[in-house]
Amino acid sequence: MTDYGTIRIPDQEYKERARRAAEIMQREGLDALIVNSNESDYANARYFSGYWPVFERCGVAIAPTGEAALMVGPESKEFGADRSKTDKVFVLKAYREGADPSYPELKADTYQDVFKALGITGKKLRIGVASYLDTSVVIMEAIKDAFPEAEIVRADSIMVELRSIKSVNEINCLREGYRIAELATRQVITEIRPGMTELQMVGVAQRVIYENGAEYEGLPMYVFSEASTRHAISRSGYRKFEKGDIVQLNLSAKIDGYSASIGYPIVLGRLEGRRREVVMFGLEAHRWTQSQVKAGVPAADIAREFYKYYVDNGYKDNFVYGPLHGTGMIEVEAPWVETISDYELQPNMTFQIDTFISSDTFGVRWEKGIAVTETGCDILSPEIGTLYELEV
Repeated sequence: MTDYGTIRIPDQEYKERARRAAEIMQREGLDALIVNSNESDYANARYFSGYWPVFERCGVAIAPTGEAALMVGPESKEFGADRSKTDKVFVLKAYREGADPSYPELKADTYQDVFKALGITGKKLRIGVASYLDTSVVIMEAIKDAFPEAEIVRADSIMVELRSIKSVNEINCLREGYRIAELATRQVITEIRPGMTELQMVGVAQRVIYENGAEYEGLPMYVFSEASTRHAISRSGYRKFEKGDIVQLNLSAKIDGYSASIGYPIVLGRLEGRRREVVMFGLEAHRWTQSQVKAGVPAADIAREFYKYYVDNGYKDNFVYGPLHGTGMIEVEAPWVETISDYELQPNMTFQIDTFISSDTFGVRWEKGIAVTETGCDILSPEIGTLYELEV
């Protein structure tokens, strides 16, 4: 029997992450760093703690010494303590669930308690807050109330700096996730038939990823057909497949917090004419992108040339977004590769080559995971072949 759970982030790596964060804090003149997360985007808090909340929010506070503490909601004290890689766990009402209970009997911890335990003293502190988009108004007000004389600065750039270049363990987690996602994709291709629904195929994929060791889906499973394939972001539904349908698969698996997704279209029959031309151009653009990737290349150059590739080949109106986006703990994470990007690719940056092309009636996405190398890229997922046209 397979020994699941052996591919993971070792405990020591969490402590190293906090130490690296502390070094950046010292460089940036911060007295404290608070990162906040929720169930949907858990990445920054889990990056330091290994903890993924349910219903409630959570946060991690870090001192310039590299000491870290997990902060959880009122119902997660034991859960947090059991799962956290930090030695210190605090319960704060600011991290409560969306139903907004008051917990009148609870004697909760405060941000002052957290900072005191981390050796952070003083009133006129400079506090960095990361996960700005995921920091609720309640959490931000609680920080300001606790430290009314503090300067609060947005610190998302610290997390981008820390998370952009992956360790060997992180890449191993991603690679295992891609392996499992491909197993799920193959099984869906085996079982899909006209008359079945999109959600039935989601069920097939979920069964396979859990049977093969995933802790969860890496993203909500995408099984779209015909008109819904135009959705860059969407959810599967009860539509029944018909013969001749284009079906978009984007299936995924999460390993110890790392989310791996692969995507490509399949056809329930043969694809002809203009529909075929559009789909195959998407694959050509996908392969073109792969050929551009290597360490030292300015990200903006790839994005500009990618858009030009669409324009020069007559597909300007079918363009939706740029060629790559970062991946890791969340399937889509910073940095994106865009025409305004101001960085160069570096070894062990991980990206999704995400090639989406849309028309008035359908769209397709070719997607896989890579790690940048000095000479090109390491394909972390099984290589995408050609278009699957099924005899159904």
